[in-house]
Amino acid sequence: MMHIVLYKPDIPQNTAAIIRLGACLSLNIHLIEPCGFNLNDSRFKRVVMDYAGLSNIVRHNSFEAFKNKYKKSRIVLMTTKAKKLYHKFKFKKNDMLLFGKESAGVPEEIHKMVKNKIKIPMNKKTRSLNVAMSVAIVASEALRQNNLLK
Repeated sequence: MMHIVLYKPDIPQNTAAIIRLGACLSLNIHLIEPCGFNLNDSRFKRVVMDYAGLSNIVRHNSFEAFKNKYKKSRIVLMTTKAKKLYHKFKFKKNDMLLFGKESAGVPEEIHKMVKNKIKIPMNKKTRSLNVAMSVAIVASEALRQNNLLK
């Protein structure tokens, strides 16, 4: 099963949309705390609807706690700073697809630590995609490559 890892998400609607996507595509969703909102936030609840109960959500107190629990897993960081394009990357079935905080990405020390970094090609006049859209694009390709689409 594929894993989506959200590093300190700070927009409740995006996190809710990703959890909903996770339920629909059978993805494990990992939330690295602290989140920039409460999971009881009305904006979060409006988007997630009843899909939170259909999702496999794992919460981690810190990136270190996450990394220690999954030390043998391959982490793949989505970043606009990567050189390799997501559709030219060979995904594995148990990859941990790491997405940074909407407002700031991941800290430099995580960039340095993660070997596998990929990006979605975009118009050079733009900065970034919405994180929920990025998760959908990359997760779909990873699932397709591993014949995990149902």
